[in-house]
Amino acid sequence: MANDFKQYLTEEELNHITSKDDLIAASIVVFDWSVVIALFIVAGMFPNPIVYLGVIILLGGRMMAFGVLVHETGHKTLFTSHSVNDFVGKWLSGYWVFSDKEAYMQGHLEHHRTAGTAEDPDLKNYQDYPISRTRFQRKVLRDITGRIGWRRVKSITRSITKLARLQPNVRQTMIRSLGVNLTLLVILTALGQPWLYALWVIAFMTSHMLISRIRQISEHAAVPDLCDLDARRNTRTIYINPLERLLVAPHDLNYHLEHHLLASVPIYRLRKLHDLLLSRGYYEGVDFPRGYFSLLRQVTYAG
Repeated sequence: MANDFKQYLTEEELNHITSKDDLIAASIVVFDWSVVIALFIVAGMFPNPIVYLGVIILLGGRMMAFGVLVHETGHKTLFTSHSVNDFVGKWLSGYWVFSDKEAYMQGHLEHHRTAGTAEDPDLKNYQDYPISRTRFQRKVLRDITGRIGWRRVKSITRSITKLARLQPNVRQTMIRSLGVNLTLLVILTALGQPWLYALWVIAFMTSHMLISRIRQISEHAAVPDLCDLDARRNTRTIYINPLERLLVAPHDLNYHLEHHLLASVPIYRLRKLHDLLLSRGYYEGVDFPRGYFSLLRQVTYAG
């Protein structure tokens, strides 16, 4: 049984890995926003195409980090305070990328409940893998050229045009999301650099979309058995380097198997849980790919 992993831990260890640390949580939020601010400063000080490209890629990584904050605060595992979790998951992360924390968590909790079954609502994102490299390249091309992102922008635009007809919670999220993005534009305009906002939009439409796809693939695509209730067979943890952590899987997002084993573990404790279970033989026979390039070769085939 997948939930027998608790037998491998002492009560003290279990209490520790499920404990929250407000200082660590705050440092995560501060780091993400410090990076975003620094990227805008660099782009403003060194206006050239190479810098813009780097900023767009890195902003996509921070948008993924904002997604991590939405996810963690949705599980109420980032801060000890529910109200602080809610504030961070909305005003310091979700609204900036037009993400509705409540709506996201409804689907996400269903994913947790049904992972390993045909009822998993996220199954469509990875059930076709492995796929041909040609097909995968087409997906990547759609991401980096903004075709997938443009669909998202059009969806947001449609929601804005019919704002009065939206459900109250959806309308509130849309208004607040639009508000914080307009605030960013106003701030950049006041600093004499309104064009910098274009980098945020381009990152949202391109690098963020590609990073999101890679994350989805790494977590569940081409696992040993998508229809096995044992998380060791339907979910994946991947070992990554610091650059991959910065770009694709911020804040130990790559320890996804551990998250499915026990969703009450804060993301900053997942690595500890992994190390404990690994050292005690719970992962015997489980493959942990090293790096996203290696994984992408594993989940695609020639053709």
